[in-house]
Amino acid sequence: MTLLVLAAGMGSRYGGIKQIDGFGPSGETIMDYSLYDAVRAGFTKVVFIVREEILQIVKDRFEPKLRGKAEVSFVIQALNTLIPTPYQNPERTKPWGTGHAMLCAEKAIHEPFAVINADDFYGREAFQSLAQFFQHSADHAMVGYTLKNVLSDYGSVSRGCGQTDADGFLKEVIERTNISRENGKIIAHEKDGNIELNPDTPTSMNFWGFQPSIFELTRKSFDAFLKNQYQNIKSEFYIPLLVNDMIMTRQGKVKVIDGGKIWFGVTYQQDKEEVTQKIRALVDAGEYPLALWA
Repeated sequence: MTLLVLAAGMGSRYGGIKQIDGFGPSGETIMDYSLYDAVRAGFTKVVFIVREEILQIVKDRFEPKLRGKAEVSFVIQALNTLIPTPYQNPERTKPWGTGHAMLCAEKAIHEPFAVINADDFYGREAFQSLAQFFQHSADHAMVGYTLKNVLSDYGSVSRGCGQTDADGFLKEVIERTNISRENGKIIAHEKDGNIELNPDTPTSMNFWGFQPSIFELTRKSFDAFLKNQYQNIKSEFYIPLLVNDMIMTRQGKVKVIDGGKIWFGVTYQQDKEEVTQKIRALVDAGEYPLALWA
């Protein structure tokens, strides 16, 4: 099994490179804990998606820690990676989103793989659950979290909000890019008006499990997306958009699996202290060693 780590984000709302910021008691990044959990769950290969500007920093920090534990490779996500010349826009300043990032890794992955964000703490159970799922299923998977548990107190967030059928498979998943708590309610701000969301909505925190067949679907979906959106310099090709297309066209099934028991992450600089305290509590409880890779 491979772990694909999406670490090319710009961190504009955080105000820094949160992928390599220290949160653990020995200076560990959030990514350190995900890598540690993945290795002990049985993942034997790690692919990092990074920007050119942080490639060497990420290599220097994580290659030594993973040596002898997992095969490691790095893939660059740049503005025009895999973008045909007619669709390139000189005014665009940020990459094309998580679905585009995943597609950049196609040549590096040929086996079942997990996708995670570098700046989200998912917990040990999430990696164990997905590893177990891959042992008995050829479907895709989403590690499910509960919407009310994955919001920030300091501003709006983006979340993939889903609906499941009676068998626990996704019927749809919609990337809502502006969700916040307001007057005791959870509100999604959309172009066509505000929508109140159910606090118990099964939610993607961008922890997915895919079979390698997903790449062919991703290419086709991304090609269609580019044709419609290449002139919109802020448009992004999100993984939930791809997954929803796949479900609606009956080209694949996505099981929502348990494992999303704990989550925290950093969207805003104000989140850092809380995340640091939560990691320290897990260390004090014996879930992780004081010096993670010692």
